[in-house]
Amino acid sequence: MSGEDGFLIFFYASPFIFFWHYADISHFFQLAAVACLTCLLLKAIQLYQRKRWMTNVLRDFQGAPTHWFYGHVQSVRRQLSLSLCIGLLILNGPKWHQHRRLLTPGFHYDILKSYVTLMAESVRVMLDKWEKLIPEKKSVELFEHVSLMTLDSIMKCIFNPSPSLLCRGNSYIQTVLDLSVMLHKRILMPLYHNEIIYWFSASGRRFRKACRLAQHHTGILYGPSDPGLQILKKRRLDFLDILLCARDEHGNGLSDEDLRAEVDTFMFAGHDTTASGISWILYCLAQYPEHQQKCREEINDLLADRDTIEWDDLGKMPYSTMFIKECLRLYPPVLLVGRELSAPVTFADGRSLPKGLLKPPSFFKRSLGLYASGKDVFDPLRFSPENTSNRHPYAFLPFAAGPRNCIGQHFAMNEMKISLALTLSRFELSPDPEKPPVPIHLIVLRSKNGIHVYLRKLC
Repeated sequence: MSGEDGFLIFFYASPFIFFWHYADISHFFQLAAVACLTCLLLKAIQLYQRKRWMTNVLRDFQGAPTHWFYGHVQSVRRQLSLSLCIGLLILNGPKWHQHRRLLTPGFHYDILKSYVTLMAESVRVMLDKWEKLIPEKKSVELFEHVSLMTLDSIMKCIFNPSPSLLCRGNSYIQTVLDLSVMLHKRILMPLYHNEIIYWFSASGRRFRKACRLAQHHTGILYGPSDPGLQILKKRRLDFLDILLCARDEHGNGLSDEDLRAEVDTFMFAGHDTTASGISWILYCLAQYPEHQQKCREEINDLLADRDTIEWDDLGKMPYSTMFIKECLRLYPPVLLVGRELSAPVTFADGRSLPKGLLKPPSFFKRSLGLYASGKDVFDPLRFSPENTSNRHPYAFLPFAAGPRNCIGQHFAMNEMKISLALTLSRFELSPDPEKPPVPIHLIVLRSKNGIHVYLRKLC
């Protein structure tokens, strides 16, 4: 262990030593302090040993210095499971395969077609709100509005709720933000990795309260598990109906507990990641007016005099699609996804990686030299057909890749296209120079001070 590591341990332990010798406190609190210090030291040793092992197995692979928490994906997965339940995002093994097979039909193109109108309705409600804010001549903070819109959209498409349930959106969004902040704080504090210490801490109590509140919101939307005649009589099956009716090759469906876990997962992860992507897309529109104008010209030619958008229109937006992909390259909603090696891997040059290694592929592809026009240059044309034809399929991973890629990626891309198209048909966006965004990663990519733009209504 390096001298720096030893100094840090002494630094964190010194308050306990002071109180042990000089403070007039009870024997119980002295024992509690020793217990906390012991847990902290054990966790520090565990983290150090894990990082030393990873540094050793990766010694032949060049790369930037790693964070102290590098490689501890299992800890993150365990902490995520407390807030998301054990859904598709966290599951592994045969149960993950079963859930993936049962959920995939819910994202078939024929199902997604019926969602376009519902998404457009939610976007128009958001744009109507923005139109009322224009006379105030102030910049508009986008993330809260977009979060409400994506939550409204996912509730309509996935759960088909009554209007009375949609008014709960503000409370749910605040709960999701609280969970993100508390989970991020817990990951950064080794002492909170201990379940007992976190359980009795004030932060742990707030975290459990937020989890109960989030699950209460989704519990209201979740109906009985018997599909019955009510589902068969519907003109349009929502996503929950499809889950209720889904059966594998053995005739087995999802249990009641599994259904609730997937509902929680889609409500928590489905709206927040899409809201992040759309918010940064709108920011890039404001930041790069020349590209905004090109996208608007494409949308105006496509929609003509229509004030809505249809399924067939989504495939006729080539420049806007390239613009969206460039935004996702620079501002990916989810920065890291861990991958565990199920078997040893040996490369052609003799270098190897052991089984069990947790390797998070970086989604910040700006730093890997894969793009000819410069990693920090905003250039949608890097995603043109001629530029992508010979590019490695894993060079751009906004929705991950392989068997565990994002199951809702087409749902999210459709919502991004609809939001961009309808926004540009009604507003011109410009940046607020006094409030530039400060990106911060709290499960998804957000801005510490919000994302502010000026809006001007188009004639």
